[in-house]
Amino acid sequence: MNYYPESILKLIQSLSTLPGIGRKTAERLALHILHAPLHEAEAIASDILELKKRVKLCVRCFALSDTEHCQICSNINRDRSLICVVENPTDMAAIEKSGVFHGHYHILGGALSPMDGIGPDEIRLRELFLRARAKDIREVIIATGTDVEGESTASYIADNLKNTGITVSRIASGVPMGGDLQYVDQVTMQRAMEGRRGF
Repeated sequence: MNYYPESILKLIQSLSTLPGIGRKTAERLALHILHAPLHEAEAIASDILELKKRVKLCVRCFALSDTEHCQICSNINRDRSLICVVENPTDMAAIEKSGVFHGHYHILGGALSPMDGIGPDEIRLRELFLRARAKDIREVIIATGTDVEGESTASYIADNLKNTGITVSRIASGVPMGGDLQYVDQVTMQRAMEGRRGF
């Protein structure tokens, strides 16, 4: 690719380090930025720098925020007695997009994975247990992944909140809408059968 000047090659290399961006997409993006008006390129660069300077973690739930408390924790119309526990901010965003949950969140920053050296002290479990033991919490909804790490994290949380009087629930998992049963794996089918409810 030495038919491009060094500055374009550098940008292609930088863009290709982003997740989901291959070399061809990086090349297209670099050429788009090159041909865009200067003010658009400056706006992109400025937005990236502002993001790096301003975005931090909410001091309560650990969501991404540009203020001390995120928009959800600051919203007085949200139900503070409900905490939904997720592994990362993208999980929280997925639940928010559904519009079905109106409580607060707690973002762990990962899941338990002893083989990778991730124990209870490496994710935000201590902070969750401190929040959950506040007198106004009535339910903790565990929305960790359905993989081995997510399941072990969910079990660990449930065990630690067992004698607190707080309702601990787990989001349902199973056959997706429009899913064909012949393609559903055994674990998903087991979860779907166990999580069945009345019509």
